[in-house]
Amino acid sequence: MQSKSKLNKIAGTTALYCRLSRDDGAEVESNSIANQKRMLEKKAKEYGLSNTRCYVDDGYTGTNFNRPGFQQMLDDIEAGYITTVMVKDLSRLGRYAPTVGMYMDNYFPEHDVRFIAVNDMVDSNDGENEIAPFKNVMNEMYARDISKKVRSAHRIRGNCGEPLSQPPYGYIKDPLNKKKWIIEPGAAEVVREIFKLCMEGNGNEKIARILSERKIVNPTSYWRERGSGRGGKKPPSDPCKWKGVSVWAILQNQAYCGDIINFKTYSKNFRNKKRIANDPENWVIFKDVHEPIIEREVFERVQEIKAQSKRRAPKNDDGEKHLLSGFLFCGDCHEKLWYHTNTINKEIHYFACSNYASDYRGTCPTRHYVRADAMEQVVMLELRRLAAFLQDDEDAFIEILTKKTNGDILKEQKYLQDEINKAAARNERVSGLYERLYEDYAENKVSEEWFMHMSQKYEAERLELKNKISQLRRQLSQADALKLGQQSFVNAVRRFLQVQTLSRPLLQELIDHIDVFETEGVGKNRTQRVAIYYRFVGYIELPELPKHKQNVRSDTRRGVSVEYVPKTPTA
Repeated sequence: MQSKSKLNKIAGTTALYCRLSRDDGAEVESNSIANQKRMLEKKAKEYGLSNTRCYVDDGYTGTNFNRPGFQQMLDDIEAGYITTVMVKDLSRLGRYAPTVGMYMDNYFPEHDVRFIAVNDMVDSNDGENEIAPFKNVMNEMYARDISKKVRSAHRIRGNCGEPLSQPPYGYIKDPLNKKKWIIEPGAAEVVREIFKLCMEGNGNEKIARILSERKIVNPTSYWRERGSGRGGKKPPSDPCKWKGVSVWAILQNQAYCGDIINFKTYSKNFRNKKRIANDPENWVIFKDVHEPIIEREVFERVQEIKAQSKRRAPKNDDGEKHLLSGFLFCGDCHEKLWYHTNTINKEIHYFACSNYASDYRGTCPTRHYVRADAMEQVVMLELRRLAAFLQDDEDAFIEILTKKTNGDILKEQKYLQDEINKAAARNERVSGLYERLYEDYAENKVSEEWFMHMSQKYEAERLELKNKISQLRRQLSQADALKLGQQSFVNAVRRFLQVQTLSRPLLQELIDHIDVFETEGVGKNRTQRVAIYYRFVGYIELPELPKHKQNVRSDTRRGVSVEYVPKTPTA
């Protein structure tokens, strides 16, 4: 509630509305807020309007009427305080003809408000102005033309590798070159910690909780503290409160690899400023432009981890995920194995197929039950065998990997290229069919109804083929990454030689997934096959190691043991 004296003071007020935006181009100086104020105050005195109040929108486009100063003026009009609205010219009110016309012809008259546009010689007291609608259209055309020029310049700069967005958390603009980003050490260390926590198997919400507990300032508060203008409309109640969505935004941002990604969003037209997510195939990516905060291999691995984490990961009694969660898959239906704790004996933990028909109403006929402690032992023993082979004969180990990797690459490349050729041939065929259909329609050989039906069908297939070809080409370009991954795999095995213990980050470096098959046989002859697929190299069959015992029996718990029998290559 406003006091009676304040109501009396602003009742019958003349609103002097001033607006300035980047759309004004070369007219920015003449349209400056200060110049508009001086001119309107002078004209108000000439009109005998002494009780004035200024409403300002500095930096707001005329095509959007959701401006704070303009909305405040409308609120005061609704309250009955404003009797006159004065602007320098019609373009200051706005640059969208239908909306400007609505305010001039309907809104202001309905609220008994006099409207004056000084330079355009518009005064509602003089009656209807026949020139005003044409000027409004010209103002909109000006905005449309400016938008085209801005979009064109935006497109050119984006295609030249200039970053079109603000630097993400962890980077700042280089004071010597605003078009380049440099690392901000404090925030960059937080980014590295977030990726490290993710590699250790922590989810978005848990990482957010850890950062909050450590009293690390969140990105919104970080930007606000530095006066960057990116701190949001309202300051957060707790500057150290992190959210899972903020963590995920950091983890999926490719800019941390040193890349610039332009055109991730777009707007539909010059009037609608809402940003819409662009299809990734329309992005323009420039790699290794600035100094990376995160190694590319780590970033790509995190994307794989997040892609596999669609279901909330099962946890132990202490709230932590099991070491092998997310790695184990059913060898028959290829669905994930879920982690469970025995309801009667809490010491027994196991994995079972999430698609099991009996318990989980899935389609897999068998449970694929495997003890968690047994699987840990199997993975440990297999990695030790791998490390022992590398240590005994590194040349032979590299040779096996090279043959395996090169063979997989050639096979994958041939398959992808064949699929691309098939899709391209079909696309060309569909284009030819569409052209003949159009010719038949133009010569009245087919009905309009049939033409519309078939043309929609052909267009849908062409779009599907285009997307398929684009996806296949991306996969083909990524095939060479397997060669680079071979050395990364060897380095990870070497690290295991140094620690000889299992950790989730190490498993994520070494293992892609593990297939667990249903048990076979009964009693002492009961066996269960497990196939470990390594990152970059897939499934490896190593020769026998004479110096090392192959079959190993390990006690997983009292009275229960597992015998590890590695598979060796067949002759």
